[in-house]
Amino acid sequence: MRNKKSIASLFLMAILAVGVLAGCSSAASEKETTKESQMVTYQSEKGPVQVPDQPKRVAVLASSYTGNLLSLGITPIAVQDWEKANKFYGNKLDKVQVITPDSTEKLLALKPDLIIAFTTDKNLKKYQEIAPTVAYSYEKYTYLQIHQEIGKLVGKEKEAKAWEDNWKKQTAEAKTKVQAAIGTDATATVLETFGKELYVYGNNWGRGTEIIYQALGIKAPVKIEKDVFGTGYKAISSEVIPDYSGDYLFVGKGDATADNSYLETPLWKQIPAVQKGNVFFFDSQSFYFNDPLSLEKELDFIVQSLTKGK
Repeated sequence: MRNKKSIASLFLMAILAVGVLAGCSSAASEKETTKESQMVTYQSEKGPVQVPDQPKRVAVLASSYTGNLLSLGITPIAVQDWEKANKFYGNKLDKVQVITPDSTEKLLALKPDLIIAFTTDKNLKKYQEIAPTVAYSYEKYTYLQIHQEIGKLVGKEKEAKAWEDNWKKQTAEAKTKVQAAIGTDATATVLETFGKELYVYGNNWGRGTEIIYQALGIKAPVKIEKDVFGTGYKAISSEVIPDYSGDYLFVGKGDATADNSYLETPLWKQIPAVQKGNVFFFDSQSFYFNDPLSLEKELDFIVQSLTKGK
């Protein structure tokens, strides 16, 4: 009888224990759910926006910022097709849906909990009807500032700050290495064909410009600084390339639609940087971007190009 009572007692205690654990599990689950759905106020350019403190389904309709999310450990549920061509992202976007600014029905079906766009996007009001939407003006931020903003937006401020701190150490070492190879007075130019147009770029417009002019402190030719730094880019004719050419030329050949016939002209071949072999061609579709993942790869290419054989 005593054994039967003991067994019954133990059985009852086991049931109670399971109940307590189940209750704790339920409470923890409820707490976790509450945490995931908590909304916070983000101060955007357009004013305060209520956004999830830990967004899980982010749609990016501003191609420039996809890499920022990826570097913070967030894979978007939707992007535009520009990012898909960036080799620096590897296979990170292989399973991500591609949408256009006008495919609002497809966007709605994806059920995003946050949408990131440009302030120039004409469909902002439509996005706002689907999910909390934050828009950025590309020209308003430096590449470091925008990474901090996006970190703040998605609850990853510490991670964004950690990357910036490491980046500054990394580029400081690279700067010393480059200056030892080319000196402190050398100049560099970034140019690229986009369709039928030829462009030169300033110091904050992707294509490695942030690294060359800001992080590494390489000087720009006077005419680039005067004509282009303020606007970010400028279309030029091939005839005036020598006026904008520095000691080193970083050249993007653009996509399949680009007209690069200027590279075969006598004028091009007479430019000092060309004659000295100081021309470095980059993959435009990857170098368009200035997010952490792209910047790290671009830095490797730029440093190797400038220090090779020196």
